[in-house]
Amino acid sequence: MAKKLVNVMNTAFRDGFQSCLGARVITKDHIPAVEAARAAGIDHFESGGGARFQSLFFYCGENAFDMMDAFRRATGPEANLQTLGRGINVVGLESQSSDIIELHAKLFKKHCTTTIRNFDALNDVNNLVYPGQMIKKYGLKHEICITLMALPPGCTGAHDTEFYLKILDQILAADVEFDSLCFKDASGTATPATVYETIKQTRQKLGPRMHIRMHTHETAGTSVLTYKAALDAGADGIDLSMAPMSGGTSQPDIITMWHALRGTDYELGVDIDKVLEAENVFKECMSKYHLLPEDRLVEPLVPWSPMPGGALTANTEMLRDIGMHDKYPKIFAKMGECVRRGGFGTSVTPVSQFYFQQAFNNFMLGDWKKIAEGYGKMVLGYFGKTPVAPDPEIVKIASEQLGLKPTTEDPRAMNDRDPNKGIAAARKILTEAGIRDLSEENIFIAATCKEKGIQYLKGKATINVRYNKAGANKG
Repeated sequence: MAKKLVNVMNTAFRDGFQSCLGARVITKDHIPAVEAARAAGIDHFESGGGARFQSLFFYCGENAFDMMDAFRRATGPEANLQTLGRGINVVGLESQSSDIIELHAKLFKKHCTTTIRNFDALNDVNNLVYPGQMIKKYGLKHEICITLMALPPGCTGAHDTEFYLKILDQILAADVEFDSLCFKDASGTATPATVYETIKQTRQKLGPRMHIRMHTHETAGTSVLTYKAALDAGADGIDLSMAPMSGGTSQPDIITMWHALRGTDYELGVDIDKVLEAENVFKECMSKYHLLPEDRLVEPLVPWSPMPGGALTANTEMLRDIGMHDKYPKIFAKMGECVRRGGFGTSVTPVSQFYFQQAFNNFMLGDWKKIAEGYGKMVLGYFGKTPVAPDPEIVKIASEQLGLKPTTEDPRAMNDRDPNKGIAAARKILTEAGIRDLSEENIFIAATCKEKGIQYLKGKATINVRYNKAGANKG
């Protein structure tokens, strides 16, 4: 009997970078490893989006669109290059107007993307529909997402199989076209039992032809078991990375999963010896970078404070920048209550940052003395509907501190009438900054990257990439 071929997406050059290095990697440093992975027979890559859009402008002094074009040159025309979009946020940290959401799909198609994974941290399906429509409008493949995590122990009301199947029913009722469905667990906390039952029932609903993928992280130490459960339940594909951007806060390694599946009915369809060669190339490429100790570790406490891999290293890097890295464990411990009282939005960008920002404020200033703007707007409904109603006391505090009333209005509709958002507003920002090139790319950069995007376009970007001592000498 023939073994089932598992589709592997190589996440090393997007989620791997985000999870292990805060997404701060120079393009020329990793392209040889992309070429080596392609030579090893890998033809599905995560090539951009998520934090790897802003990070090129914020920290690397590079244009993310140029990086995406270089990635395509390295892989050739046939590879499936996939990027990550945050629903109506697309690749910004705040939600966008309709014209910017459409421009996202148009430009990512222009700059060599094949597939866009479309997720919403609140699992508000309304936030997925219009981005999905634009993805299909411009001829891209649409991978729609349901985001997963385990609730902190003792919590109930969402993030179980019943909840995820309800979201799936809402997706199907919305009649948005999609080519594949991904269950995305950024914190790696969803239990293998929940993953198995959710995917098993999803397969029954969608039939045998729909491509179902599972995405998780090793942060909680259960990723390989989770992937095996997903495959046993009927998943077609999984996301894997390559050393040194694998394990810990990232996805499990291709080689690790290959070994775990030996003697089973599954195969990854890779030449493992060539994958070993590609990993050696990648290790050499990354040898100049300072690898963070926390990205190498499993964190047993993450189920109590579900921090995604990419947010974990981004936050520890931020704390290093301000000389507070030693305070991370105490801030991390404050995060669980922010999840419990905030409506159970999935801990994935940008909600994971809202949780951490509020935990930081609670640690520094006292519990709920200062509501972080993002967290406050989330509990007040300005980003869509949270899975369950937030704690009324926190809603009241947020409303008073931010001077905003709770709302149930569509956030995209609010953005469309906001004079500070959209193409016209971005064009005005560029003009006032003295930037004459009003290309669609520059408009999109201004809209999604704000002040730091403008600094880049004015040639004033600050490069903040952490090399080790030997790497600093290499340059």
